[in-house]
Amino acid sequence: MVADMNPALLADLLVAVHVAFVAFIVLGEAAILAGAALTWGWVRNRWFRLAHLAAIVFVALEAVFGVLCPLTRWEFELRERAGQGGRAGTFIGRILHDILYYDLPPWVFVVAYVSFALLVAATLVVVPPQWRRLPKRDPQSHA
Repeated sequence: MVADMNPALLADLLVAVHVAFVAFIVLGEAAILAGAALTWGWVRNRWFRLAHLAAIVFVALEAVFGVLCPLTRWEFELRERAGQGGRAGTFIGRILHDILYYDLPPWVFVVAYVSFALLVAATLVVVPPQWRRLPKRDPQSHA
């Protein structure tokens, strides 16, 4: 079924997924910092925190080693298949594309992504996740 879909539409959907991935990284960090101040317990969820760290470390390593993001590569391939040449798409697709891509020297992205990864790692220390489950309290105990 996916193979039968319009490649331009698939490229636009892929850009939306890419934007969601970036939002998870950026807004996730903002939520962790806000949650620490507002005592939101969910920001200490170990699976959320490990997924968050893994996501930014993946991005930082791609930048350090000069590897094109798989989502970017797939989007460009789909746009080529649709005859769009990498820039076209629907109105929303172009907006989402412009949110993601900037024409800057590669070292700028390396510095930004590695710095953000270090911030996320530091946040693990400052706002540590809950590594162990707390024992369930027995409602019958009076302790």
